[in-house]
Amino acid sequence: MIPVIGLVVGVTIGLVLQPTVPTALQPYVPIAIIAALDAVLGAARAFLEGRFDDRVFVVSFVSNVAIASLMVFLGDQLGVGSQLSTGVIVVLGIRIFANSAAIRRLIFHA
Repeated sequence: MIPVIGLVVGVTIGLVLQPTVPTALQPYVPIAIIAALDAVLGAARAFLEGRFDDRVFVVSFVSNVAIASLMVFLGDQLGVGSQLSTGVIVVLGIRIFANSAAIRRLIFHA
């Protein structure tokens, strides 16, 4: 119940305050969201498999976002930002689809 309350409070605060992302950080936000989604789906899969650990989830969430954003930042500094962004999105996308397929199998036993 606590995660649902946190989600509702977070969405409400976001709608009321309407925060803006600084222009310098805008290229990294989509990558961070994809990395966070990968961590959340991995946690959902682990929960359904009965092996969820909240510490592992927090470390995975923070490290996924940090590493993905750092890779894209370094790619921008080297002049290959768009190629590296595409690579990060492809890899995380594959993980997201693999986790969602596993979740589907665990829920529907198929």
